[in-house]
Amino acid sequence: MKILIILNSHDRIGDSDRRTGLWFEELTTPYYAFLDAGAQVDIASVAGGKVPIDPHSIEEADKNPASVTRFLADAAAMAKIGSSPAIADVSVDDVDAVFLPGGHGTMWDMPENATLGALLSDPWAKGKVVAAVCHGPAGLVGAKDETGKPLVAGRPVAAFTNEEEEMAGLTKQVPFLLETRMRELGAHYESGAAFRPFARRAGKLVTGQNPQSSEEVARLVLEAARG
Repeated sequence: MKILIILNSHDRIGDSDRRTGLWFEELTTPYYAFLDAGAQVDIASVAGGKVPIDPHSIEEADKNPASVTRFLADAAAMAKIGSSPAIADVSVDDVDAVFLPGGHGTMWDMPENATLGALLSDPWAKGKVVAAVCHGPAGLVGAKDETGKPLVAGRPVAAFTNEEEEMAGLTKQVPFLLETRMRELGAHYESGAAFRPFARRAGKLVTGQNPQSSEEVARLVLEAARG
């Protein structure tokens, strides 16, 4: 099994000085779920190079989730995010799944990215798994299904809720509200309680609501890829 993880490259909340990027655990937990299941896991990013990590997603050593601690100590894994290929330079011809972790950075460099849209639309048309968690579904905005409609249209989708964005205090800073955009695209948006695990699988489409959903999303991705 081969899984490609695509990460964002935007490192600020808009044009402000507030740093953001990848929410680290949304990468690390699925990464090891996939790796430990025997998958080959490759990582790319929107612009290539070093992947920005939201500083709020890394705690003191003894307070990090186990997968974050493991990743930080894994030289091979750290090298993958230290010098990632750009999505324009990767192929999805032989992947079984493409997965988009979140972090607020995705809201700026993924939704209108035509290269990313095509990179997701192609494997979807070939019956491969497309998955995202938390703000990762921002990357699904430009993806199309085999009929040319938005990939999420008519399908159950989970993503960071408007309520959670308000709780994060960023409703005025993000370029759009992800829940609202998913609904506008015709998704059958579904959610659970704020900051509690919630994930949905609709055939080969797997989505999760928030960071707490990353483990369940990873499980569903493996299930879908094997299916």
